[in-house]
Amino acid sequence: MVDSWERARRILGEAGLDPGGLAHLAPLTGGTYNTVEELRLTDGGRYVLKVPPPAAVPGMRHERRLLVSEAEFYRSAARVGVPAPRLVSLGDDFLLMTACPGETWGDSLTDRERTALRTELGGHVARLHGVTGPGHGYPSGALGPLAPDWRTAFTTMFDAVLDDARRYEARLPRSADAVARTAGSAYGALDEVTVPRLVHFDLWPGNIMVDRSDGGARIGGLIDGERMFWGDPLADFVSLALLGDIRKDEAFLAGYREAGGRAEFDAPARLRLALYRSYLYLIMLTETVPREVGAEQERWVQEAVAPELVAALDEIEDLVATGRLTP
Repeated sequence: MVDSWERARRILGEAGLDPGGLAHLAPLTGGTYNTVEELRLTDGGRYVLKVPPPAAVPGMRHERRLLVSEAEFYRSAARVGVPAPRLVSLGDDFLLMTACPGETWGDSLTDRERTALRTELGGHVARLHGVTGPGHGYPSGALGPLAPDWRTAFTTMFDAVLDDARRYEARLPRSADAVARTAGSAYGALDEVTVPRLVHFDLWPGNIMVDRSDGGARIGGLIDGERMFWGDPLADFVSLALLGDIRKDEAFLAGYREAGGRAEFDAPARLRLALYRSYLYLIMLTETVPREVGAEQERWVQEAVAPELVAALDEIEDLVATGRLTP
């Protein structure tokens, strides 16, 4: 069994911090893949330590070397002044970062606070989308080297999840082959994306910190950037409106556009958005198998997520049929 305190002291020392100053270590809940621990030092420093599971633990193909992608997200966020953890140290078996102030986005916000925060969030996301990368795909290299074009990268990502679904015999509302056929009919829309931009891809409320230290409510940090990839910024709109429609989030879109983000929803953009919804919902349905989730979580995924996958696939079919877009 791993001694968490001994491991934390070793990593603190490697990062140039005083290992003898470790005063508090506690696991953080909410994650489903990596081990996450909060570290507090006697000098007041607060850090978060992430450790990947052993290689023998089953996972999905894109989840290899997730911490490499997460570190890239934090470096990029720092360059454009977006609140996020600061990367302290990265190793083959750990990621050490600073802790962000506040608590995760909850239900206690007033309507006024929620509107202001969504507007602020829109501005932060627009600045993230201004960061460009050296190629398309996952910087971790989990699915191979970065691709020169977005269609190649995304089809590789999509095919990898479908392969996982087949391998784990995941319960999908349509067969993996049927999903592949529908998605393939829309791949021509991906060619409109020519610049690889930073995409967090996991910006649901649980990964958004709200800080009230100055009395008001503001974004304290965007965390858990491990699903980050270089690609189409439109893909971030899926988790930002998880199981919903970003086009209805007027406050977010106002902040996003004011900060220079482009948010247009013509037919090709809607096709791409439907593809990205399909991709995320496939991940959510498939990962229940290697995660060995309980009956309650499995029931929620089937009742809430599976219909959204069907709706996204139906939208692709409708748009392709009416728009006569070339695959």
